[in-house]
Amino acid sequence: MNGLRGGLAIAVALSALMTVPVSAKKKKIVVAGPPITMSDSFRASAASAETALKARDTATAASRINALSPTSDFESYVAAAMRYQLAVQRRDVQAQRIALTDLFKSPELPKAEAPRLRYIAGYLSFMVGNYDDATAQLDYAKTLGYDGIDATMLRADIALRRNKPKEARPLLREALARQRASGQEVPLAWIDRAISLAYQAQDFKEVGALYRERLARTASPQDWRSALTNYMSAADLEAQAQLDLYRLQAANGAMASERDYQAYAQLAEKAGFFAEAKAIIEAGRKAGKLTAKQAATSQLLKTVTPKATKEIAGLPAMAKKAAAASTGKEALALGDNYVSLAQFPQAVEQYRLALSKGGVDAGRVNARLGIALARSGDYAGAQAALAQATDSDWASVAGFWSTWIDQQNRKAGAA
Repeated sequence: MNGLRGGLAIAVALSALMTVPVSAKKKKIVVAGPPITMSDSFRASAASAETALKARDTATAASRINALSPTSDFESYVAAAMRYQLAVQRRDVQAQRIALTDLFKSPELPKAEAPRLRYIAGYLSFMVGNYDDATAQLDYAKTLGYDGIDATMLRADIALRRNKPKEARPLLREALARQRASGQEVPLAWIDRAISLAYQAQDFKEVGALYRERLARTASPQDWRSALTNYMSAADLEAQAQLDLYRLQAANGAMASERDYQAYAQLAEKAGFFAEAKAIIEAGRKAGKLTAKQAATSQLLKTVTPKATKEIAGLPAMAKKAAAASTGKEALALGDNYVSLAQFPQAVEQYRLALSKGGVDAGRVNARLGIALARSGDYAGAQAALAQATDSDWASVAGFWSTWIDQQNRKAGAA
């Protein structure tokens, strides 16, 4: 929620008042529109109160504002405006709302200010928990022509406070779409709320898209870990897709816990990538996240170590089989093995062979081809390949890796 802008929305009255020195003898101040009439005594008292407000001396300002004795509509309007400014300085939301009610009663309230002030009144009512009045003020503001993005967000927040996520979500999505269309940055807090609502709606395609939008703005290792682990914990991804997201987490230096290393190693072992599982366990121990005393990973390391040797020794035979095969299935399997061993140029060659021969899941092959190209440093080629992975889980995998490539390009540009 955007914060209120202090008393700026009603400063027109006070600025008009203060353009005339206290010592001036004229009783009429001419601004745009009809002449404004004030008594000399009121103008002098108001000027004194304004001086205290500018000095942020709220105690003195309160005393002087309370002593004001308005005798005309305009003087009453100025007094209410000052009460509002004082309440803003004191961060007294209830007092701000009361002062706005007094301003709305005044015939001197400029028509141009009324729509925005009605929105502010809605926001203040929201802050004190009066959601019915908040909605009424927003409706009033809309009839007056004010329907800003902040008003849409406020309606979404009201629905959330009323525990009506199904009402809140379309409003929040509308606010995000309008904010993006305006060319302005979407506040991260809005994205976080949208992620939460998409989770509740089980819309994991949108969860992934929102996390990627967030990562495009702030992509520390902690941000990457939060996005990937939260996404994987909720989205029903196939094991191979999860494995690629763990690889991305590792590429970002975002492996931060025993659970991260253990889950990654177990996925790799189940997929038959024994050397990768062994490397992950060893990396976890080096990072101090795994220890030799942990039974699960110690047993896993004991199991995969001899298998890793056989896996590597079997690569030449797999290459001959892939070259002779009538479909791309063997080339895909070999490419996957090369990726697991971080032999990315070799993986690129096999994935391209798999695509040329056919008979494979094109989404998976293009996603993995994009990953291998990215890890080889060919970011443009990687983006082209990832863009071809448009189906189901692999579209999400490709989207996250594409975000990582954008991040690497920004780093390269900055360097």
